[in-house]
Order: sequence, then structure tokens, then C-alpha cells
Amino acid sequence: MPPAHPFDDDKLKEECGVFGVIGLADAANFVALGLHALQHRGQEAGGIVSYDPVTGFQSARRFGYVRDNFTKASLMETLPGSLAIGHVRYSTAGSKGQTAIRDVQPFFGEFAMGGAAIAHNGNITNAEALRRELIQHGSIFQSSSDSECIIHLMARSFQKTIPERMKDALRRVEGAFSVVAMTRTKLIGVRDPLGVRPLVLGRIGDGWVLSSETCALDIIGAEFVREIEPGEMVLISPEKGVESFHPFEHRSSRFCIFEHVYFSRPDSILGGRSVYETRRQIGIELAREAPVEADLVCPVPDSGTPAAIGFSHESGIPYGMGIIRNQYMGRTFIEPTEQIRNMGVRLKLNVNRALIAGKRIILVDDSVVRGTTSRKIREMILDAGAAEVHFRIASPPTAWPCFYGVDTPQRDKLLASHMSEDEMRDYLGVDSLKFISLDGLYRAVGEVEGRNDRCPQYCDACFSGEYPVAPSDMIQKGFQTKAAQ
Repeated sequence: MPPAHPFDDDKLKEECGVFGVIGLADAANFVALGLHALQHRGQEAGGIVSYDPVTGFQSARRFGYVRDNFTKASLMETLPGSLAIGHVRYSTAGSKGQTAIRDVQPFFGEFAMGGAAIAHNGNITNAEALRRELIQHGSIFQSSSDSECIIHLMARSFQKTIPERMKDALRRVEGAFSVVAMTRTKLIGVRDPLGVRPLVLGRIGDGWVLSSETCALDIIGAEFVREIEPGEMVLISPEKGVESFHPFEHRSSRFCIFEHVYFSRPDSILGGRSVYETRRQIGIELAREAPVEADLVCPVPDSGTPAAIGFSHESGIPYGMGIIRNQYMGRTFIEPTEQIRNMGVRLKLNVNRALIAGKRIILVDDSVVRGTTSRKIREMILDAGAAEVHFRIASPPTAWPCFYGVDTPQRDKLLASHMSEDEMRDYLGVDSLKFISLDGLYRAVGEVEGRNDRCPQYCDACFSGEYPVAPSDMIQKGFQTKAAQ
């Protein structure tokens, strides 16, 4: 099954979002709303598991958008109970582009002490090694997902409770994981020791919520309580409320900095900071680092908008919507003809010709990956009569693939892996091209002294090539890290 926007293949994609609720009647309905708010994190498929003492565990997995599936009363009535978790997916590990329904989370396992369901955001970097070991010892896998390893590791644990088995399993796992899980009586949340992927705790009435982002708390009227800490496990039950444990060895946090740049919704809060304000500050830093004489600052919608506003404010150059996004493309062209496919980016973006003609234009975008979309946008802007086109990018050059839950092209497909900034400028055919520096990005997210090379505050491997967890599966396949080169 192809992704929802077949022409949107020149962006990095976060592979999933997780959401869970306990202590509310018809919890699955709240989960569906939360997943709708997290749809930007995964558009391929979604799933919900609920528990009710009468009917037991019930699940539903569907391809496509949450709004097209989990708003139907006939489906939601099959998911009763006051405890439920859910997941939206964009595949990284597993069969990209040909997702099978068995790959759609949450995954469920029946253990001697009862059932458990698990939803995972992130990527396990030693999943293939674990999978080989588990198969050799008799495990039978049902999916191609790395997340299923967690269920099998739990099954092999000798601990007497499901939370203790989960601790056992996750101690074997390398990479990034934010997990929302459930038993018959508890909602469970866990973040990996580096805290690479986000997970937050909310409160609504007598109920509790776990979510990938705060924007999903807002949609159900939940109050944001706090972020789950890196390396923390929380057990939530109606009787005891929130119990906190730290089952992993302490390590310095390395939260994914690209969550600030692109992945998270601009109305979310990360680390106590508004994502929108951080992106606006990125634009301010970019204007300071890379000024240029021009007539108009235009965002590449929608992800470039806050940075473009910041760039305009700092530079004094007027801001304008020079490019308009078609918000209703949806799945209309899920299987486009070759003629339609050749239209490419014009199906989703259109130039505001009356605003562009005759002007020197600064285009602000969040990133350059392969460069294919950037070239098409430049062509559209020039066709509309622009005098000059200048690109300003709200992230450093993306030169290294991510192995922690982001769908990234192979390194040789990343433009910045084999081109200098000047070479990329010539390849894109623009008058100038500048990226924000890594120090500038750190300043924008609140680290006033920039990046500390001795102890980076974030995971920035996609820019720096410095991986906080060795991608062991990929290294076995021949991938060379920066340190090995």
C-alpha cells in the first residue's frame, strides 16, 4: 500500500504516534480522537486495542486515516471498556510501501498471567539480531515489524508480572522506544534511557492519558501533567494512580532535535517550549546567520511557515504566502496515472503568481533531503515570474540516515552526503542556498551556548553523523558510521 501522499516523498517521515487512556468510559473513542491529532506522525494505518471485563481484549486495525475508520459507530462499539491504547503508523522497519495488516500495531500477547497489548514509537537498532535469536529458540513471528520483538522477549521472561517482563524485554533492546502498553488493569508508559522519542502524561477527570504529543491531549480536553522522563516506566491504575520506576541505567538525555524542526505539530509543547515558538526562533537565527537582499519571504507550506515568519520578523523583509498548499489532496490520487504523476508537486502546491511576479523571493523550508521537490518548487517560482530565488533551510544539511524511528533514504540518496552547500545550490538551480548551522539550531531550541561537542544535548545524528546508540543491525550489513570512516 503506497503512502497517503505519493508525491510527498522528499520529506523525512516520523513512523508512528501512540496514545492510551485509562479510567474513562468508552476509552477507545478518546483514543481515536487522540490518534486523529497524531495523524501527522503516521498516515499508513492505525489500530486500537481496548479491554472490558465482560468482553475481554478487543482490537481493530485498519489501513488509512483515523477519520475514515475509527469514527464509525459500528466499529467503535466493538471496542468497549475504560482502558484502551492506539497507534498510527508510517513504516520504517518492516515492509515499506507494502504494509500487511499483521504489521499494524498495537501488538497483543497472551501470557500466563493475562494478556497485554503494546504500541511502540521508535526503532530497535538490534532487532534483526534479536529476531534471529528468538526464532532459533522457537519464537514464531507474525509480522515484519521490529516492535514484535518486545512481545517475544516478554514471553521468554521468567518474571511473574507483565510490567516486570516488560522491563526484562526492554533491557535487551537497543535504539529508541517510547512505549504505551496495557494489561487488564494497568496503562503502562516507558521511554528509552536516552529519551529519543517523546511521551507525555495527561489527566482528564478521573482518567489518565499517555500520548506522543501534547496536541493530542488538547483534542480530548486533557490537562498536560508532565513528560515521561528518559528511562522512566509509569504504571497507571485507577486504584494507585501513577507509579513511577526507573528500570534502566541512567544516561544523559538525547532527545531527537528534529522533533523541534519538523515532526511534532506546531501546537505541541516539547521540553516546556512551544514548538511553534521554537520554529519561529529558528527562522530568526537563520536570518541572522544568512541574510540576503530580497523583496518577499515565503514559506514552503506547511512546515516552513513558522520559520518563515521568524525570518521575516528578524530581516524586516515582508512575509507573504507565495505558495498555496492544496489541503484536500488526501487519497484522490492514491493510484495516479502516469500523466498525473508527472505533474508531481503541482498537485499539492500552487504558486500565488500575483504575489511572486517580478520579486526576489526567499523560500524558507524545513529541510532538503533528496532535493527533488526543492528543484520543482524553484521551477514553479521562476515560471511565475520571480526575479530571483533564494532558499533558506531551517535545519542543518541532512547528511546521515536516522535509525531511531524515522524513514530516511539510504545515505547516498541524501543530497548533503555527497555535495557541499555550493554544489547543492547549483544542483537546485537557485541564486543562493543557506542552511542554519548546528549551533544556530541549538540556540533556537534554547541552548544559548550552542552545541557542546563533549556532551550533545540532543540526538542530531542526521546532521552530525554522531549516533548515540550504534546501529548494530545496519553496521552488520556494511553501513559505516562517521567514527569508522
